[in-house]
Amino acid sequence: MLLFIAPSPTGFLSDILNLTQCLSALHSWFCLNGMALNSDQSDAIIIGTRQRSCSYSALTSVDVAGSTIPLADHVKILGVTLDKNLTFDDHVNAVCKLAHYHIRAMCHIRPAITEDMAKSVACALIGSRLDYANSAMYGMSSSNTPARLQHAQNAAARLVIWSSRQRSTNLFGLLKQLHWLPIESRIKFMIACVSYKTVSTAQTACLHSVLKQYTPSRRLLSSDCSLLAVPLPRVRACFGFCSFAVAASRHGFKEGGVTGVRPLNLQQIIGYEGAVPH
Repeated sequence: MLLFIAPSPTGFLSDILNLTQCLSALHSWFCLNGMALNSDQSDAIIIGTRQRSCSYSALTSVDVAGSTIPLADHVKILGVTLDKNLTFDDHVNAVCKLAHYHIRAMCHIRPAITEDMAKSVACALIGSRLDYANSAMYGMSSSNTPARLQHAQNAAARLVIWSSRQRSTNLFGLLKQLHWLPIESRIKFMIACVSYKTVSTAQTACLHSVLKQYTPSRRLLSSDCSLLAVPLPRVRACFGFCSFAVAASRHGFKEGGVTGVRPLNLQQIIGYEGAVPH
């Protein structure tokens, strides 16, 4: 169970009090219905920019149903490690560590398997971890984070392409030969796919509600192209420009200053011709 609040920088104590009362009422409801709330195993974190985090320096813990939970520097939700500044450094460290572990393990069996088998194993053990929740890392403030993930993918590509003659090819050529998109393009591709599915199926409701159809002030040839308007983020910080609404609008099919999502233009979105993601 996840609870999120947006505390005010000036009146955050009253917001935390409301949260504490809500958790106490939830704990009572659990007890009345024969369920248990493991309050001592809960996690609490304040997420914000470094400047905004200074406003909450007086807050060090949260009361959860009678248990005092200290504020953590990072929490793990659905396999993604979130830190208090959303730099994803801890998450990338864990992904790179696990990817290089599987790369070292594959080195022992690589001479005994074919290239197709090695590609399948690398996609299953390494590529799946590089792709998992990668859209959440769009617009990361830490500029070297995509490079660290790219190094792991490059090492996996060199391992799959075992031939010394083929390995002499530049990394761009290796990725293209394997039909692997670079990390930044994989992130944009995932955002484009999710955006298209959200627009075409109207699911899920929470994502569909933040995507706004572009309505021109006069009749244009692009009026029937299901274009998305580029919104102005409510929070003019790095978090606001990394939101799904902004990312989906920026990385769709651009035409006339607006953005549309079309399945046939995914390669134009990612700017990497000849590659089909695996």
